[in-house]
Amino acid sequence: MKVLSALGLLCLAVVVYAMTITPQTVTAQQQHTHVIASTMTVTQNPTINAHFIDAVLCHASSPACGTGQALYDDGVQYGIDPIFALAFFKHESSYGKYGIAAQNLGLGNIRCSDGYQCNHGFRAYPSWQAGYIDWYKLISYYVNTWHKNTVDAIVPTYAPTSENDTQGYITSIETSVQEWRTEAST
Repeated sequence: MKVLSALGLLCLAVVVYAMTITPQTVTAQQQHTHVIASTMTVTQNPTINAHFIDAVLCHASSPACGTGQALYDDGVQYGIDPIFALAFFKHESSYGKYGIAAQNLGLGNIRCSDGYQCNHGFRAYPSWQAGYIDWYKLISYYVNTWHKNTVDAIVPTYAPTSENDTQGYITSIETSVQEWRTEAST
């Protein structure tokens, strides 16, 4: 009898909760999701400047400290907001401090492919700047060939679930971007 009463109360709670979800609530949630996705479009004007990038890199004691202008200029050249390159760099290797990126000078730990010098299965570069350009070329390819221009569209291909926590990766990038945009605007 107690089990049936508890089950009845649970069903009642579910029905009451379902009744509180109005079309306006669903629309507000959809709008919020749309706002997040639209602000996470990589192909936009820069939302941070080179000085900001350098400040982040140097504050983190990155070996890439002093290369902020190159990261910024390459983003402008490829039509990609450099804030995304900085966020990927943070997520992949803490700005080149850890992992294979420290040896390969690669912003994004791009898998080895024909035509590249490689180390431990990832592309290796003669400088951070060369790694930046290659990363922007890859993201431009995603945008122009596959029409993927948001973080949530790019990351599942860039960092597939077979190798990564894809949703965690997306959240990491989006969180960094939102925090830096807030910081840069104050």
